[in-house]
Amino acid sequence: MPTQPMQNAVALITGASTGIGRAIAEAFAEAGASVVLAARNAEKLAAAAAAIGARGGKALAVPTDITDEAAVARLFAELRTAHGRIDVLVNNAGGTTRTPTVDLTPADFRRVMETNVTGAFLCAREAFAMMKAQGGGRIINIGSVSAKVPRADSVPYTTSKFALEGLTRAFALDGRAHGIAVSVLQPGNTESEIWAGREAHAAREGVMAAADVARVALLMATLPASVNLLESVILPVTMPFLGRG
Repeated sequence: MPTQPMQNAVALITGASTGIGRAIAEAFAEAGASVVLAARNAEKLAAAAAAIGARGGKALAVPTDITDEAAVARLFAELRTAHGRIDVLVNNAGGTTRTPTVDLTPADFRRVMETNVTGAFLCAREAFAMMKAQGGGRIINIGSVSAKVPRADSVPYTTSKFALEGLTRAFALDGRAHGIAVSVLQPGNTESEIWAGREAHAAREGVMAAADVARVALLMATLPASVNLLESVILPVTMPFLGRG
């Protein structure tokens, strides 16, 4: 494999200020891509872009609330101005709530769905239009093994990740005639801020480094244009995902 398999590629990663999104942005930049980083926290986003730049990578930070249609339009306008094309979109931004089902409010449910599903749709729709016009591209949605095996007290998150799988399949079907590959990467337990205060639980189950997930995302992004890895599940060997545990 070339040392920089994404040389000359342009990749947009949402939720890129921390965790999996930042790790994917770093991996793509190291592979030669020009990366556009989107997230709500401008300070953390700037720090992520600066870290990539310090290692010789090319990164543009665009603070964005992906649940806001106008903000997403501005994000893609900046991307067009800077690069004129998009080769890979990684829909990574997401949110969750751990609330007992009987205590869930419609606002709780909507907040998670708007980020995890509506935000992914808005970004995918913009990327799809650009990719269709340029003759191809790739969209990678970051899902979760919760789309396969839910946890307790996770109705909004689980519902959103099932929906993201459906979004993936629908976009993949619509993109087939235009050379647009759409796939979903389903990680298990991964190092992130979500484990704050739950370190003991994480230690019992096992947790991957975000860089491990990024390696799979890089593989998906660098496949030949004629090939799509539609779905991939990655998880710690010790995670109680299969069987009764």
